[in-house]
Amino acid sequence: MSGRALPGFPCRTAGALLVAVAFLFSPLAAHAAELPALTGRVVDNAGLIDAATKAALTQKLADFETKGSDQIVVATIPSLGGEEIEPYANRLFRFWKLGQAKENNGVLLLVAKNDRKMRIEVGYGLEGTLTDLHTKLIIENDMVPAFRAGDFSGGISKAVDDMIMVLAGNPEELEARGKRNPANDSPADPILMLFIILWATIFLGGLAMAFLPPIFGTQLSPGVY
Repeated sequence: MSGRALPGFPCRTAGALLVAVAFLFSPLAAHAAELPALTGRVVDNAGLIDAATKAALTQKLADFETKGSDQIVVATIPSLGGEEIEPYANRLFRFWKLGQAKENNGVLLLVAKNDRKMRIEVGYGLEGTLTDLHTKLIIENDMVPAFRAGDFSGGISKAVDDMIMVLAGNPEELEARGKRNPANDSPADPILMLFIILWATIFLGGLAMAFLPPIFGTQLSPGVY
């Protein structure tokens, strides 16, 4: 095809359309947060892990990788910059090229401090070992309680221990612990409970006003008690 514009659709109009399309898609690019550099097995850009724990984790992850070939990296960031944690973790995992390329056996433990979000991104080669159930149990039973208590170093360290335990072929303890301490035993939403109580009060009050006066009240006139 030549570069000639179609009749009624000059080149300057096409250029304006391209600018408009670029403008429409620019917010998507703006929401893609910048990815940090891979500086080690523990990248604590949010400053959540104390120095002693960071050193211990780094050594533990190095020893684990040496014994086998699976690779675990811990990352903390201040914010996701408006991006959801799932696509961010996936982008970071691919950007850092975790695990062996042919095995795809990397694992990323990501914590976004200001967003209060956590995710364990697992390479395809390990999805059958470190399953969604395992990562859910690790986050909800190890990290969430520790983080609520302000013990970020302890929560991350315990999560790493459990990931190593599962990847080493011993998931039974984690699964048993999850059954003993189900994460779904959380208190009911107070707003929902208030709504239910208010609705029940109005409903039962209406029934009482309709049926109790004729039974227990004094009739003042026909239909009036």
